[in-house]
Amino acid sequence: MKKHIPNILTFGNLFCGFLSIGYIINGDSKNATILIFIAIMLDALDGRVARILGVSNEIGKELDSLADIVSFGVAPAFLTAHTYFSDFGMYGLIASGLLPLFGAYRLARFNITSMNESLKYFKGIPITLSGGIIAFLVLFESFFSLWVFILIYYGLCILMVSTIKIPSLKKIGLPKNSVLITLFLFYMFYLVAKTKFVHIPFFYYVALGTYILFIFGRYIKEKEPKFPNRKIVYPSKLKIKRFKKTNNK
Repeated sequence: MKKHIPNILTFGNLFCGFLSIGYIINGDSKNATILIFIAIMLDALDGRVARILGVSNEIGKELDSLADIVSFGVAPAFLTAHTYFSDFGMYGLIASGLLPLFGAYRLARFNITSMNESLKYFKGIPITLSGGIIAFLVLFESFFSLWVFILIYYGLCILMVSTIKIPSLKKIGLPKNSVLITLFLFYMFYLVAKTKFVHIPFFYYVALGTYILFIFGRYIKEKEPKFPNRKIVYPSKLKIKRFKKTNNK
């Protein structure tokens, strides 16, 4: 049963991305943004839980990538099309489509990267970080002009597919996307205080519960990832036969 727990968290990530798209279509960008941040927390938990339980496998890695392209590629692109790019109609939808395209390439490249290399650094910024930044900018839509957002949006797309090496910080043990998640929670607390606990989005309670689970998961000791033992093969010692010289008379 325990081998399915990380996959359940990954499915939760994927379902949050799907629900986010549904809320965007219905014009509710607030709950849509909250769902993207819930997906970020679930994405930060699934890999760690798999290592804690010692059930890491290839199918989990592939499933995680499929969930990420929906929650942090397609959903933020739809969110962009219906907020910052809403005045451009179909052209805005087309312009926002670069994020999932570049994100899919970035995930495919990550999946063929060796585990030893991915523990040291990332090539390009992760799609989770890109999607989270875009969702966070949508929360503060009134503070950023369209042109500033466009520069950031396409800058993130380019950085995802770039070969810039970014330290992964996995061996140091720093929480994945913890700064972004914490800022989001502080913003939600600000909204709650501002509205005097009236008209609080339903998924805020889900986000708060997931955040508690996220913090709890960070303090559980994580098992070291297992790597295949590489046997060093030494060349066999050459036996040199000594022949005695015979004097032929």
